[in-house]
Amino acid sequence: MTINTCSGAISFSRKLETESAAFYEAAAARFPEDAEMFSAFAKENKKFITQIERAYYGVITDAIEGCFSFDLETGGYELGEAVSGAPDRAETLKAAVEMEEKIITYYKEAAEQSKHLMADVPRSFNLVVKKRADRVPRLKALLGT
Repeated sequence: MTINTCSGAISFSRKLETESAAFYEAAAARFPEDAEMFSAFAKENKKFITQIERAYYGVITDAIEGCFSFDLETGGYELGEAVSGAPDRAETLKAAVEMEEKIITYYKEAAEQSKHLMADVPRSFNLVVKKRADRVPRLKALLGT
């Protein structure tokens, strides 16, 4: 699927955040030793949705929406099997790292494509990138890599 509008990018962001939150909630239930971190990630994902939507609704107009500010192919960013649940802790952590890296790449691309037409939305995307990037070394540390 190709995204051409800001509302499309926001909707896809909501999908990524919802799916990854569900992944972390399931991981928290399966792995009590990491439950606190996974639960915190899930809670933060829900805040990301609010943050991005607030930036969008605060600045968007029909004129900008009609300008088709995006050309994003979602196929490379779909979480698919990554959120279906891995068989053990190590595989779950690897899946979490892959998922985070994929979502980070999406937000970077979306921020880059929208930076010339809007300010608040790409700023919000970049803030999510920064926060998600902090997760990767934490997850890798649990893996021992």
